[in-house]
Amino acid sequence: MLIIKEDGSLLVHRSVGYEPVNWQPPGCIFHTQAKGGLLEIHAVRQKPPESVRVSFDRIDLMSAIELVDSGEFSLYASEEDMHKAILVEPSLLEEGFSPISYEKKVEPGFVDVYGEDKNGRLVVVEVKRKTAGKQAVIQLAKYVDAIRKRADRQVRGVLAAPDAAKDVQKLMENLGLEFKRLDPKKCAETLQHAETRKLAEFFERA
Repeated sequence: MLIIKEDGSLLVHRSVGYEPVNWQPPGCIFHTQAKGGLLEIHAVRQKPPESVRVSFDRIDLMSAIELVDSGEFSLYASEEDMHKAILVEPSLLEEGFSPISYEKKVEPGFVDVYGEDKNGRLVVVEVKRKTAGKQAVIQLAKYVDAIRKRADRQVRGVLAAPDAAKDVQKLMENLGLEFKRLDPKKCAETLQHAETRKLAEFFERA
């Protein structure tokens, strides 16, 4: 199932599961063509340069709908907010953690947060806003493997989420990965305090 939204974002879903198996954020440019009995849709993103190409050999349903978003939505913090909160206050993940970058490009995709621990080991962090499932663990394992191939020191993989599904802990142990509990509400409060500090510092300078 392919969903293209009016802001230029794209999501590719399988027949089951709530997470897309591939996606592009808002701002994509789309190219379509019929070629060799296939419908091809090419979504291109300028910064960073990346693209997704989807081909259909059969179409069961196609709809173009203008949607109105008028409902109120209450959310403590998005996954992106949780990334930022770790950058602002690294101890949310663990004491001694030092972020190096976020959304780091590796061969399988983008690492949410990348850094090193107090012992100098590299840390690959996958952040989930909801209960983390097997797919998140497998995704993290791929990122860790990609970093290990290029790193000259020990690499840890950490899954940070409010909770983990029951069948996930054993899988993480088998793959040598770790779970850290990360509260979206606490992340939101951390960002709010950071903004308050910035305003206070601004008025002090003024």
